[in-house]
Amino acid sequence: MSKLSLSPKPKQRTFWTLFLLFCLLSLAGIYVSLTNGTFDLSPKDVLRTLLRIHPVEDYDLVIFDFRLPRIVLGALVGFGLGIAGAVLQGISRNSLADPGILGIHAAAGAFVVLFMFLTAGTMKAPAWLSVMSMPMFGFIGGLVAVVMLFTFARQHGEFHPQQLILVGIALASGFGAVTLYVSLKMDAQNFEAATVWLAGSVYNANWRQVLSTLPWLVILTPVIWRRAAVLDLMQLHEVSVKGIGVAVGRERQILLLCCVGLVSACVSVSGSIGFVGLIAPHIARRLIGNTYRYIVPLCGVIGMLMVIIADFIGKTVFAPAELPVGIVVSIIGVPYFIFLLFKTRVR
Repeated sequence: MSKLSLSPKPKQRTFWTLFLLFCLLSLAGIYVSLTNGTFDLSPKDVLRTLLRIHPVEDYDLVIFDFRLPRIVLGALVGFGLGIAGAVLQGISRNSLADPGILGIHAAAGAFVVLFMFLTAGTMKAPAWLSVMSMPMFGFIGGLVAVVMLFTFARQHGEFHPQQLILVGIALASGFGAVTLYVSLKMDAQNFEAATVWLAGSVYNANWRQVLSTLPWLVILTPVIWRRAAVLDLMQLHEVSVKGIGVAVGRERQILLLCCVGLVSACVSVSGSIGFVGLIAPHIARRLIGNTYRYIVPLCGVIGMLMVIIADFIGKTVFAPAELPVGIVVSIIGVPYFIFLLFKTRVR
């Protein structure tokens, strides 16, 4: 019992070392993204602009209107997707699970595209309501995907990891078809905007999008982290977990709702950025082990770093053209997924 309840100090020190390391790497990525681009800025210019020391209008425009919202939004999206991926892998006891593979991305994206089609950018509502509308539509779509997963991926009241993946792939294909159909009904301008958004892009990021994403992360992340011990127990057989008094069904539903909220908020502002929720938990487990108290926050900062770096690569390496961050992540994620699939089959 003492081995389960006591966390060894060396592991805790390792966690904090890794957490601070990834935070520092993310800050380094933010610094590089702020200073480099089509219009290069010196560190001195950036610092003066941020601290409001003799501000220059051109520098204000580049940093506060273009680069900083994009970087902050990318960091929030990466943080949310990394945590959601860790939780989904814990719930399903399947190392291949992530929001994209389980169809949650596609469902949230389909409902957001439907929202874009119905409003066509002409929604008349109070400012706070218009900011939160797209995440709410995405949340509804994610809930639909979760209900369908619950319905089709259970046998005799238990989840089967293999079946969960198969159902998720089918849902992703189905909602992807719905998204394509709705987007083809749009006019040319909205279709182009939807296509860029679906590729997974933070190109048009603004502070309103940051505002719409932040509350979901601030509220739901602590709820997930407080249930880290439950996620540890869920790695046992479901009958064993029920035997020690854990309400597995209730806890799974709470965690799934939290995941849907995080994914929906991220998808509504950045489109479908896949594989972050798949890769970040694998890196975290290799570095710190299988304790979710450490995995959850570590996945957040790893996902944050991944999106910041991928966005920087997309906007600089292929300049003057820009490659959406979702495509850059997929270039890395697809081979990694195939490797994991092959590794799982070998076992």
